Amino acid sequence: MSRRVSRQEFDTLFDAVRAWGRWEEAPDRGAWNRVTDEHVRRAVSLVRSGTVVPMGRPWDTVSGPDNARPALHYMSGLGDVEAPEPATHKDFLGADYHGKAVSHLDALSHIAYRGRLYDGGAARELVGAAGARFGGVSALGPLVTRGVLLDLPAVRGLPWLEPGEAVGPADLAAAEAALGARIGEGDAVLVRVGRYRRRAEVGPWDADAACAGLHVDAVPPLAERGIALLGGDGDSDVRPSPVEGVHSPVHALAIAAMGVPLLDNLDLEELSAACAAAGRHTFLLVVAPLNIPGGTGSPVNPVAVL
Repeated sequence: MSRRVSRQEFDTLFDAVRAWGRWEEAPDRGAWNRVTDEHVRRAVSLVRSGTVVPMGRPWDTVSGPDNARPALHYMSGLGDVEAPEPATHKDFLGADYHGKAVSHLDALSHIAYRGRLYDGGAARELVGAAGARFGGVSALGPLVTRGVLLDLPAVRGLPWLEPGEAVGPADLAAAEAALGARIGEGDAVLVRVGRYRRRAEVGPWDADAACAGLHVDAVPPLAERGIALLGGDGDSDVRPSPVEGVHSPVHALAIAAMGVPLLDNLDLEELSAACAAAGRHTFLLVVAPLNIPGGTGSPVNPVAVL
């Protein structure tokens, strides 16, 4: 069982990692401001084999215990309503993508804590029925930086971590040492717990009720390193939450306090195998969210290049 954290202790932690007011020119890009042209050039220099690994899950239209609001996909044109040549086939896509099924990016408007978005603006004033006026996903744009995969099951010689298992700072440090992948400023950190291998072998389960992920104690070291992005094959939070009265504490710390967007529900199985084969767990990472003005995030298919 993970260490329980009181609300008072959590609030102290939130204030300790808070990075409000740090980026005055583009505050709703948050920690993505850390990624400079030099960071991009260094990331590109990591490409050796040219192996390209996508991390987005298949568009999931099937209801299940971890997909309460299935994505939509239907054909809207079958070549029979327009001039005969050439035949055109069209389809519709839609998704209530925040949740446990669709691979997506959380923008800074997605999470408020104590009524405040990242950088201190009042959520009620900045997010409404027309979308977000601060921290929208369109403000982020694409990200190109160095990715670091912390493959926790591989380090432990396990197929996966069991749902509910909390990952602490010692676990992250051990993974860095074992994999030779030290996290640096401007990096995107991806944490694999083996969720989709477990799902493939055991079957789906309610990941809202139980999922391996980060304990809040693991967040301060990531804040100290100055990461730009955090993601994983869960949604970064261990579930059930260890914090009294806060259902997604890592979301609150990363997004609302630190200004670090999150990548949720990535399929990291192919990347795990590719990194093992290459003998390294750092790579060029490209994240290109949809340009949705006022959006709180975006479905996304991040790509690693080794």
